Amino acid sequence: MNTENTLFLDMKNISIEFPGVKALDNVSFTAKLGKVQAVVGANGAGKSTLMNVLSGAYNHFTGNIFIDGSKVNIKVPADAKKLGIQVVYQEVDTALIPYLTVAENILLDDIVNNMKDKLFLNWRDIHKQAAQVLKKLNIDISTKKYIYELTLAQKQMVLIARSICTKCKLLILDEPTAPLSHFETEELFRVVKDLKNNNVGVIFISHRLPELFQICDEVAVMRNGKIVTKRNIVETTQNQIVEDMLGRKLEDIFPKCKKEKGNRILEVVNLKDYNKLKDINLHLCRGEIIGIAGLVGAGKTELCKALFGDAKLISGKIILEGKNLILKSPYDAVKSGLALIPEERRKEGILANESIVTNISAANIETFSKHFGFLDFVGERNAAKKIIKTLGIQTPDENRAVGLLSGGNQQKVVIGKWLDTNAKIFIFDEPTKGVDVGAKREIFNLINKLAMDGKGVIYASCELSEIIGIADRIYVIYDGEIVKELDTDSTSEEELLFYSTGGK
Repeated sequence: MNTENTLFLDMKNISIEFPGVKALDNVSFTAKLGKVQAVVGANGAGKSTLMNVLSGAYNHFTGNIFIDGSKVNIKVPADAKKLGIQVVYQEVDTALIPYLTVAENILLDDIVNNMKDKLFLNWRDIHKQAAQVLKKLNIDISTKKYIYELTLAQKQMVLIARSICTKCKLLILDEPTAPLSHFETEELFRVVKDLKNNNVGVIFISHRLPELFQICDEVAVMRNGKIVTKRNIVETTQNQIVEDMLGRKLEDIFPKCKKEKGNRILEVVNLKDYNKLKDINLHLCRGEIIGIAGLVGAGKTELCKALFGDAKLISGKIILEGKNLILKSPYDAVKSGLALIPEERRKEGILANESIVTNISAANIETFSKHFGFLDFVGERNAAKKIIKTLGIQTPDENRAVGLLSGGNQQKVVIGKWLDTNAKIFIFDEPTKGVDVGAKREIFNLINKLAMDGKGVIYASCELSEIIGIADRIYVIYDGEIVKELDTDSTSEEELLFYSTGGK
C-alpha cells in the first residue's frame, strides 16, 4: 500500500528520437506521492516529450518505466490511465470535444465505458456527478454548456475537473495556469494542495517561475533533452533556475534601445462591440509600443480581434493614417496593413499540420502566386529559410510541420509570417504564453526592432511585468473599458494591478 512521499514513478535511461532530432537523451526521472515536482526548461528542452512518453503518447522510446517498483509497459494513453496517470495538456482545444457538453467532457471516460454495457445512459446522473466535481473546484460553469461556448480559462478548468474525477495517483499539469486569472490560479493551487494532502503526486510544468515557489516541493531542470539539475525548491532561486535552463548567466530579458516616436498612425474612437468592449479610445504612433494591460477576461483579446476585423462592431471608428477603416473581416485588416499574433496560436495562429513553408507564405500568398494561379515553390522555400534564420527557429528543415515544433518556435512562425507583408501595425495578444525565458527575450528583441523600423506595436498581456518592461505607454482595460492611461516610466506593477482589478 502506498504511503505519503513514497516513490511512485521511476523512469530510467529514457531516450527517444525523431527525424533529425534526439529529443530525450538517457533521461532518468522520479516522482513521489504527496509531492509536487516541477519540470522546467527552455522550449525544446524535452519536458513535453518526457511527459508524452509517460502518458503513452510516444511508444518508440528506449529505457524502462517503473510504477511502485514494478516495471510497466506504457504503449498507449489507456495504459497510463489504468496506472493512475492523468494529463492536463497545455493545448486545451485538442483535448476537449467542442460539440459535447461540459458534463460529457468531464465524464467522457465513464460514458465510453458505460456505453459498452448499457443501452441507455442516465444523463441526469451524469450532469449531477459533473456538477459535484465542479463544485469541489469552486467552478461556476453550467454542466449543460457546450465546450465551444466556454472561455479558454473555463476549458482549462474542465480538463482539470476531468482528471480529478478519476482514480488519479499522478497528475501531470502542462502549463495549467497560462490561460487562468489570478483568482483561478489560486483556486487551482488550492486543488493541487488538496490532491497533495490526499497523497496524489503532481508533476507541474510551467514557464511562470514564481509559481514554482508557491506550489512545488522539488524542481528538475531540463536542457537539450537531458535533466541537468534537480533540487529542493527551498534550496534554489529563480535566477539559478533560469541560468540552469539557459546554460549561461542570466541577461536582462528586456532589451534597452532608443526608439524614435513618429506621427500618430492609429486612432481608435468610441469603439464598442456586441460582446465586451465599451467606448474604447486609444492612439498609437509610429515607432511606439503601447501596452494593453488587464487580467484574464478583461477584454484584451476582444479588443485585439476588433482591431483585426474579427468582431462585429456597434459603433466607433478605427482610423489608420487618417483614413477611416471599414473592417468587415480579417482580410480587410491584412490588406490595410494590420497583423495579429493571436493568443491561441494553435487554434488561430498556425496551420499545425502544415509545413513552416506553407505557414510563412500564408499571410502573403499573392507574393508567391505566378501566372494562372501557380505558386512559386522556390520563392516560398527561400522566404521560409530566411525567416528561420532571422528568427532562429529551431527545426530540422523548412518542411517540418509547425505543430511538431516547441511552443516558442511555433510562436516565432506566427510572427515570422507577417514580416514580409506590408504590415504597419503589429498586434500581439499574450505573445509569451507558454514560452520560455530565452525565447521571450528573442520575442522582445524582435518587437523592439519592429518599433525601431517605424512600425506601431500593440502589446496585450496579463503579465504586468512584461507590460512594464516592453511598453512605452500603457492602457489598462477592465471589464471591456479603458480605465486608465499611464506612462511606463512613472508607473509600477502594483498600480497596474490596482486599476486592472477595478480600482478607482
